Amino acid sequence: MKTEPEIRTAAGVVRGRWEGAVAVFRGIPYAESPVGARRFAAPDAVRAWAGVRDALEFGPAVSQAGSPWSGDAGNCLTLNVWTPDLGAGLPVMVWIHGGRYLEGTASNPHQDGALLAGSGAVVVSMNYRVGVEGFAYISGAPNNRGILDQVAALRWVQENVAAFGGDAGNVTVFGQSAGGGCIAALLAMPLAAGLFRRAIAQSVPGTYFSEGLAAAISATIAAELGVRATTGELAGIPARALIEATGAVLEQMPEHVESWGPVALTPTPFSPIVDDVLPYAPWRALTAGAGREVDLLVGHTRDEYRLFNPLFGTEVSDEQLTVALDRFAPAPNGNGGYRALYPEASPGELYELVNCDWLFRMPSLHLANAHHAGGGRPRTYELCWSYNPDQGASHSLDMLLVFGTLSLDDVRNHPSADPNAAEEAIRVGRYMRTDWLNFATTGNPGWPSYDPDTRSTRVYTAEPTTQPYPEERSRQIWSTHQFDTLDLL
Repeated sequence: MKTEPEIRTAAGVVRGRWEGAVAVFRGIPYAESPVGARRFAAPDAVRAWAGVRDALEFGPAVSQAGSPWSGDAGNCLTLNVWTPDLGAGLPVMVWIHGGRYLEGTASNPHQDGALLAGSGAVVVSMNYRVGVEGFAYISGAPNNRGILDQVAALRWVQENVAAFGGDAGNVTVFGQSAGGGCIAALLAMPLAAGLFRRAIAQSVPGTYFSEGLAAAISATIAAELGVRATTGELAGIPARALIEATGAVLEQMPEHVESWGPVALTPTPFSPIVDDVLPYAPWRALTAGAGREVDLLVGHTRDEYRLFNPLFGTEVSDEQLTVALDRFAPAPNGNGGYRALYPEASPGELYELVNCDWLFRMPSLHLANAHHAGGGRPRTYELCWSYNPDQGASHSLDMLLVFGTLSLDDVRNHPSADPNAAEEAIRVGRYMRTDWLNFATTGNPGWPSYDPDTRSTRVYTAEPTTQPYPEERSRQIWSTHQFDTLDLL
């Protein structure tokens, strides 16, 4: 039996344990607990401790619905490390979870790093502040506190990962949905420069807020509690009350569409805020050359909106489709738009397509275009494989395949699953995991870089192929659109 591994970090010694061939360290604090005067502040470096600290359990989840953390359970700003070799100098993959900038935790079993680490990397995941605590505009507090937490965790990685068998000069950040949005922000933030060499952004959302828009949303949440969105007035409000007020505003958001714009029709009131620390939305920043030295892999799933679509399975009226096209589709650029370029599609299919495109597909594709324009060499992918026609190649499926945590029993037992779906899931997951690891190791996942002319893209089906970007009609519709900071209408 292997002895329990003990590692000296900059703040003190931590003790993990071997779980099969991987050493795992859970719940290591990377910053001081965000309580009291630190509640809405930028993260402070963690203080040193004496003796050996057990790192055997995940840290508590940050404040969110179902888990209104108060500080009594311990520090929520913790990270976790999976490593197959404590002295190998392996590539490092730092996972940033998604969750609408509103929820999520590194203890999610679907994001367990063991299989990925066992394939040849040191894997790190973290908790960071979400919701009001991490992303609301609060007068007197820094914006994007959740992303500042991520920067603090990446600094911890630079200082400490070598002791866990990782190469601090070969760090890849990877994340999905809101995590992908945070990674796009990190690419654009001078504060994060030099903290990672590569980035994998999966399903990047298209929403980054001006301070004016973010302030209007925060004021509405605070008004639910009869206060203003300032550090002084929110400091005494319990986390649970802020979560409940956020939930109330989330239900009311469509009422604000004439002021907040299409953001009011999304499933979250939060997004990164463009300010002095995040000077531009990522597309503009990358076009100007930000992050050009960082290798970028960016992509999305084919059916991004399927899981969120409240009208899926119903008959969408032409009026409902017209409203969606007016809200989300870009201004006509001479190609006739969705109705002309998708003549075979039903109103329901077009409704889903335009939501797919404006939420995730086109923001991700345009991030590749921006990185290329700024001098980078991006790679792109699309997941088109699915195991049942109801969900399709849905949002988050790529994450489950990369981590290898898609339940094969769920696949086999789904009433409309293909008979070969479970075997295909294993195979496609292995392909994606191998490609992600190759990218993290060398910067080359195994297919040519993307450029606006050839648009070379890795397309994951039961047998992956490399081909021009598949969603050509949507690409044409959005070809002249400029994703940028969203403001009040």
